[in-house]
Amino acid sequence: SPRNQRSPPPSPSSAGHSQTLKKSLIKTSPLKILDPGRSKLTTVETKRIISVLDETITKIELISLLSHTVEFLDDLSTILGSELMGALKEHEQLSNNMKTLLTQLKGEGLLKQEDGRGDLVGTEEQIHRLQLHQQAVKSSIRNILRLFQADPLASQAVRDEAYARDLSSEMFIKGFSEFRGFLFEKLLTSPLEEKEKIQFMEEISLRDKKNTETIAALEAELAAEIQSQDNEIMKKNAAIRDLKSHLLHLEKFSESHIQRTKQEAEKLQKGELRVSQAKCDKIQQDIHQLRAQLSVLITENRESELALRKKKYKVEMEIENWIQKYDADMGEKQTEYEEVHAVYTEEKAQLAELKEKYAVLKQEYSQIKEERRLSQEKKERAERELAIMVRAATHIQAFWKGYLVRSLLKSKRKKKGKAKKSKK
Repeated sequence: SPRNQRSPPPSPSSAGHSQTLKKSLIKTSPLKILDPGRSKLTTVETKRIISVLDETITKIELISLLSHTVEFLDDLSTILGSELMGALKEHEQLSNNMKTLLTQLKGEGLLKQEDGRGDLVGTEEQIHRLQLHQQAVKSSIRNILRLFQADPLASQAVRDEAYARDLSSEMFIKGFSEFRGFLFEKLLTSPLEEKEKIQFMEEISLRDKKNTETIAALEAELAAEIQSQDNEIMKKNAAIRDLKSHLLHLEKFSESHIQRTKQEAEKLQKGELRVSQAKCDKIQQDIHQLRAQLSVLITENRESELALRKKKYKVEMEIENWIQKYDADMGEKQTEYEEVHAVYTEEKAQLAELKEKYAVLKQEYSQIKEERRLSQEKKERAERELAIMVRAATHIQAFWKGYLVRSLLKSKRKKKGKAKKSKK
């Protein structure tokens, strides 16, 4: 996948392009770097992945609305067609039979789950009946999905009934669609862009760390400056108190001198206070600016971190769900394989037995055929001999008839010759 693909070391031109891209991204919104660099998929593999996910979402939407479609089958009969109507009615009958069988087995206390694994415990005949019903329902669902795939209008008409879908199915479809969007975004992101995003996040983190250190240093400097100003003010206050006490002592000697000294001290105090207040205001303004910048950076980083955490959590949940579904499908395939293998073994034994019977029958048939052949040859030989004898008898009879005719003719000739001689 593009995530696991290792990118080659960047060339000087690509490095320059990367620096230019970073500068442009820094000038714009910091979160825009998380957007993919392309808007369309370019490879056949990624397009196939998204196509498979879209087809899967469509099938899930159809399956989640099967019960509603069966319930209002008459209202949708003009759109679905005869073939889909027949398949849905057959599915309804299979589902009712399945529910009846489960209710019967649970009522008799012969069906339960063991160790939380979902293994069925009961007689072999009951388990076999239940498995046969399950296979029939699965085959019916596959057939219905195939018919919906061949009829896009009927598929869209059923999917338009989304208001009838239950909350759990809606949440599952929504999560699967979000997973499709996340995967689509991942497929649009190249390894180089992924690396640049990681580098940008590291730079943001480093800048945040540096800003935090700078703010801490400035706050320490401000605290030291405030402490210094407080110390100076304390010193000034101590000096003022000393001066006031001195003035109280000198009040007896010079009222004017005390007043003048007091005014000078107050002026000096006000000047120092103004200078100190100006410095404090400037430092406080710098602190407000830095805190505002820190708040902006923290807000941006928290938003980006929250978005990334949400995506990571969704991906982990989707992966976990797919792993569980894969394990369940593999378990069903293994069960189906074992059943088919058992049937194959039984049929193979029957085939071997039939072959043995066939060999015996073939041998008997060969013997009968050989006897028939010998009988036919004997019959043909007898017929040939009979034909020869008939021909011989015919020739003998013809020869004998010819001999008799010739003998009669000779006797007649002799009689005529004697008659002629007697007349003379």
